[in-house]
Amino acid sequence: MHRTMLSLSLAVMPMFGGQPLVYRDGATALAGYVARPVGTKASLPGVVIVHQWMGLTAHERKVADDLAALGYVALAADIYGEGVHPKNTQEAGGLAGLYKGDRGLYRRRLATAIDALKAQSGVDPQRLAIIGFCFGGTGALEAARAGLPVKGVVSFHGGLDVPADRAITPLTAKVLVCHGADDPYVPAKEVALFHEEMRQAKADYTFVAYGGAVHAFTQKEAGNDPSKGAAYQEAAARRSWQHMKDFLNELF
Repeated sequence: MHRTMLSLSLAVMPMFGGQPLVYRDGATALAGYVARPVGTKASLPGVVIVHQWMGLTAHERKVADDLAALGYVALAADIYGEGVHPKNTQEAGGLAGLYKGDRGLYRRRLATAIDALKAQSGVDPQRLAIIGFCFGGTGALEAARAGLPVKGVVSFHGGLDVPADRAITPLTAKVLVCHGADDPYVPAKEVALFHEEMRQAKADYTFVAYGGAVHAFTQKEAGNDPSKGAAYQEAAARRSWQHMKDFLNELF
């Protein structure tokens, strides 16, 4: 009886496969990871995943696998370049700062990842999205601001700031921000300015703040001490994932 039930459960589980993917931005090799449902000939939506400041890790690869299990072709992008892995948070801060300080370079790496995803077999180029975590959440918002060819973006505990000298232009991509209500790295002033930016951009956006959550609330590697300013919170991680799923379902 139990064996029969297990067999039936396995039969209805979506199958997926993941593998490394090297793609290029000019002379720079980028080492990503792509996951896709197996055994379907349908044209599927695609999702780019942008990593946090420590670079592409097992966390982003698992997110790609989880998205593939939901029926998406998912590319965990590499922003820093093949073989570039910060050894500590100091190095990570320097690398992330390089791209936050050069939004043009960051946007180009995002556009390159989108092109790499579009080149994958079975991807519907008209149904694309970008999601990102921390540093990658900033990147997801930059993709929307840059008018890159995505229908929607999701930021998980990402920075919300925009260079002060940049003109605000209308956004066509829909936006979901999953924010830790007690994130000390994204002060209330930055949140208020983001809302004003979205209003001026006439954006279709949703902003969800999770009570008690601080920075990096989806990252188990951040530990569980919120007094440090960055910590995993199971409830916020679970709820934000569901909010993302609902957002992508509506989007596509």
